[in-house]
Amino acid sequence: MEVHDFGTMWTASAHIITAVIGSGVLSLAWAVAQLGWVAGVASLLTYGCITFYTSNLLAECYRSPGTGKRNYTYMEAVKDNLGGKMNFACGMAQYANLNGLVVGYTVTAAISMVAIEKSNCFHRRGHEASCEVSHKPYMIGLGLFEIVLSQIPNIEQVWWLSIMASIMSFGYSSIGAGLAFAIMLSGHGKRTTVTGVEVGPGLTAARKMWRMFTALGDIAIAYSYSPVLIEVQDTLSSSKPEIKVMKKANMISVAATTVFYMMCGCLGYAAFGNSAPGNMLIGFGFYEPFWLIDLANIFIVLHLVGAYQVMAQPVFCEVESLCRRKWPKSEFVNREYPIKIGRRNLNFSINLFRLVWRTMYVVVATGLALALPFFNDLLALIGAVSFWPLTVYFPITMYISRKKINRATIRWFMLQFVNLLSLLIALAAACGSIEGLGEALRIIK
Repeated sequence: MEVHDFGTMWTASAHIITAVIGSGVLSLAWAVAQLGWVAGVASLLTYGCITFYTSNLLAECYRSPGTGKRNYTYMEAVKDNLGGKMNFACGMAQYANLNGLVVGYTVTAAISMVAIEKSNCFHRRGHEASCEVSHKPYMIGLGLFEIVLSQIPNIEQVWWLSIMASIMSFGYSSIGAGLAFAIMLSGHGKRTTVTGVEVGPGLTAARKMWRMFTALGDIAIAYSYSPVLIEVQDTLSSSKPEIKVMKKANMISVAATTVFYMMCGCLGYAAFGNSAPGNMLIGFGFYEPFWLIDLANIFIVLHLVGAYQVMAQPVFCEVESLCRRKWPKSEFVNREYPIKIGRRNLNFSINLFRLVWRTMYVVVATGLALALPFFNDLLALIGAVSFWPLTVYFPITMYISRKKINRATIRWFMLQFVNLLSLLIALAAACGSIEGLGEALRIIK
């Protein structure tokens, strides 16, 4: 991508927080409810530590071994450290994850916009009113807005969008945690248990197991930002060693994320108990305080608008880099048309290929969101499958190769233990996601 000019520790932290704290934070109360206090809290802390550790390992692999050349993408880093076959596998996992998230964000943002309209409808017309609202106009509207934002040339230039999105994520997380805390203080918190939701009428032991698997996967995937880490590191200025700045950004981002995940997960569980909903805001209803729930949903929409770009920019830049290499003399692909107002240069330009390709991308993503109402269940499966290779396997394997860590040493065994543990959790999460996807398809039929 070659955009490493102005990035700082704070802009890198903003990009990471935008990528990692999604609206999925609001499902953590449900995840803790499935696991209980002990396993739920332990999972939140353990995966925070694992993500921080493996992210630092990945940051170590940003420059090529021997030459010190920058790697502009995750795929380039894998190719330099592990070879071409691994590069292909990495690309499949990374871009399936990024493209899936873009579609998922379109669905989720529309759900939040519909929630705002329904909340206002109930407030105006009464709680018994029929307030059915279609998601489709909101998906189309978001798609049109993202077409405009997608003309921003690269991830470095969306730093302001990432900062805004980071503030929004803290906003809706704080509202959710604050309302849950208020329920606890009022004495209306529901019953919680050490082991979480109990087997009984309406919940078989097998269903409990599937829910636990899904919850473990939700927590693990909620921390993942490896698919964009190398691209974010590439935005950092060369005035300081990128590795030191990136490790500080990792520390700030994962620490902030863990604090908010603990707040939302634990306070949400304490408020709603074993009946915690999949989206904590839904637990407060569409009614009162309707304005505060509306504000939280507005924050979610604004956050997802920014997160969409953080996830899509690596895809845009990879395709455009390939086309520039293939057609280096094409004006359609390479020529930039500066935008001016009078004699004033706006420091922005239009590229015809970028305009056409990115518009088509957003149109296809929006079309998939419209066609697949159960896409978030499919996204959970994509996330579960891609989590282990991108967040754990490739960073650990590249680090072992780069540092020439010998087999059967204590350090090698410890790294492989983390690798195996994460693989088992990813497999369990994938099984839970497949079961959830099957349930969604049965409901639609």
